[in-house]
Parts: sequence; C-alpha cells; structure tokens
Amino acid sequence: MKISNRAAQIPASPIRKLIPFADQAKAKGTKVYHLNIGQPDIVTPESMWNSIKKVESKVLAYGPSNGLLEFRMGLTHYYAKYQVDVTPDDIIITTGGSEALLFAMLTTCDPGDEIIVPEPYYANYNGFANLAQVEITPLTTYATEGFHLPPKEDIVKLITPKTKALLFSNPSNPTGVVYTLAELTLLLEIAEEYDLYIIADEVYREFIYEGELHSMLSLPNTADRVIVADSISKRYSACGARIGALVCKNPDLIAAVMKYAQARLCPPTLEQIGAIGALSVPDTYYSDIVDEYRKRRDTVLSSIAQIDGAICKVPQGAFYCIVNLPIDDCEKFAKWMLTDFQFEGATTMVAPATGFYGTEGSGLDEVRIAYVLKSENLAIAMRILRAGVLEYRKTCMNV
Repeated sequence: MKISNRAAQIPASPIRKLIPFADQAKAKGTKVYHLNIGQPDIVTPESMWNSIKKVESKVLAYGPSNGLLEFRMGLTHYYAKYQVDVTPDDIIITTGGSEALLFAMLTTCDPGDEIIVPEPYYANYNGFANLAQVEITPLTTYATEGFHLPPKEDIVKLITPKTKALLFSNPSNPTGVVYTLAELTLLLEIAEEYDLYIIADEVYREFIYEGELHSMLSLPNTADRVIVADSISKRYSACGARIGALVCKNPDLIAAVMKYAQARLCPPTLEQIGAIGALSVPDTYYSDIVDEYRKRRDTVLSSIAQIDGAICKVPQGAFYCIVNLPIDDCEKFAKWMLTDFQFEGATTMVAPATGFYGTEGSGLDEVRIAYVLKSENLAIAMRILRAGVLEYRKTCMNV
C-alpha cells in the first residue's frame, strides 16, 4: 500500500533522528551527554503539581474548545507584565505551542501559499508547513552577524503574490538571538506595506540574558495581523504537559481558529489546571531560572572559545546556540560522535544544524547546542566535544 505524498515528504526531526545511535552507544556502556534537545532539567513548580493533586472530580470531562476560562483569565494578567493588553476572548488554549503554530498556518494560508521564515529556524516549522501544505521561504541570517535580520530590501525581495505571513521565534530557537525593537518594528512595517500576517513564536519569552524582550503584541497597530504562539513547556519546565496558546486581537481570525479547536474537541484539562497553579509562581522563580541558564550559557561559550576556528556570537536568549565548527559535515560529525568516539567513557550528542535551514547546503559546518544540563555536566560535555572536534579532524578530515 502506498502512503500519501504528504507523509512521504515530511522531514524527519534533525533533533531526534540520531537517537537510535545514542541508544546503541548507551547499550555499549558509553555515557551520552544530551545537548541535542531542549529538555530542561529545572524542577517543575510545586504549585503546578499541587493544583492537579487538588482535583476532586470523579469524571475527567471535555473542557471548552478554547480552553478553561480561569486559565485564559490568568494569562491576560501574565501577558500584561509584557505590555500586552488582551482579553480571554483573544486567547485559544492549544495542545502545546505546536498546535498554536499549526492553527496559525492553517488560518492564514491556503495550500501553496508561502511564509517567510528567518533561517536557521525551529525545525518543526517544516512539519507544520507540510501538514498545512504551505511553502517556507527561508530568509538567511548569519552566525557572523549574531543571526540578526538583514536589511529591509533583503526581506521584501522574497515576497511574492503567494506570501501570506512572516514567521519567527523570539527569542530564537535555535540561535538564541533576541530581536531588537527596531527589527520588530521593521517586520511590522513590511507586514503593513505588503498586507501580511506576523506569526510570532514567543515560547522562550522569559529567557533573556541581555537586553529586553518586546512582544509583537506590545507594538501599536498589531490587532489585525499579529498572532502570538505561546507555551508553558520551557517556562515551567513542563514539556510533557502539552499546553500552549494562540493569542490574537483579531476577532475574525480567532473565530476561524476556533473551528479548528472545535474539530479537536479540547486541549488537555488536567494540565490546564496545573498551568493555572503555575501562573502563581513569584517573579523570583523566573529570575532564578534566568540566572541559572545564563551561567550555563557562559559555560558553553567559554568552552567554544577554546576551539580553534569555532564561531559563536553570544546568544541573548532562549537556551540554544548555533556553533560554526571547523568540520566538513555536521550530520556525519554528530553521528560519528555517537558511533566512533568516546572520551573517558562518555560522548556528547549535538543536533546537526542542516535540519534548521531551508536553504539546501546551508549549515553544513554548524551544530545546535541546547545548554540544558547543569553547569558541571555541561563543562564535561563541552570538554568531550572539544576533544571530539580535534579527533574528527584528524581521523575523518586528515587535518
């Protein structure tokens, strides 16, 4: 039996496809330090667990398709801290930020339409675009520029009659760049001039180490065209809860998204109840996490600085960085680290950066590092990576 073209064409996750090789390494007794995936090790807030434990209902029933009103009300107060003025009616709770992004694509685009995305970008955008039958038009940014946006003329030259939206993550997964107010204003200016939607993926909102985050919805004149995708996964170290949100002040767009929300019935109820509890964490919860991740980031940067030929501008947010390494093929290198290399009984797993680019051939000498381990473990993982680069260059590149 033949599977659909859509299923055949959906790309494998560059973050997860090397996992079988990691499993084989572990089976042989090699310790694997995972820097390939953004799974935080920060403890999920106790208030989230307690909120779920207090549930006394005997039946776990369907909830509203747009999410529990109490949670949506709580989110309005949360967003107000970022100068975003919304009502519960502007929010639809989704099954993770992934569903919010998929709903945004399905609602703004018809099959064959195009969305411009700065690359490197979150690899799963490809999967969502495949499901929505949307084409991603990559806008290349560069490590040497800290992955900031290029000039306006480089962006608008990619716009065609089929272009319907600009999509970006801020802070960025996978680069860690935080766009300036001037950059966000530029994107809004382009969107207004060419009548485009803006889909802003802001799931790493709290993770800012230098500078300041400006939510797209905090800018003026955004009500009709800006859609924000959000998630509690990283904010509360609750990736398995699968609770996200789509936020937009355009009532017609929200009404359209609601039809998709009704088609999947409702988002997870128990996890929403937990998320309501998580909203009560004090501000020190966020500041403590940011301090911890800043320390981890600096551990990674100091180690990268010891690799001759490596390039990595200081990431200002999220907990990722794209590193340009003196290697010839990042996928070959990442696999080799798992199958052929170990240092003192251990190895390091990274994500090949080619999977974060839409332009064929880009990112061949880059890897993404997720600095989600404790600093002492990160230091070991990075020492192994440094040793791996040297050995790979000797044995595989004859350098």
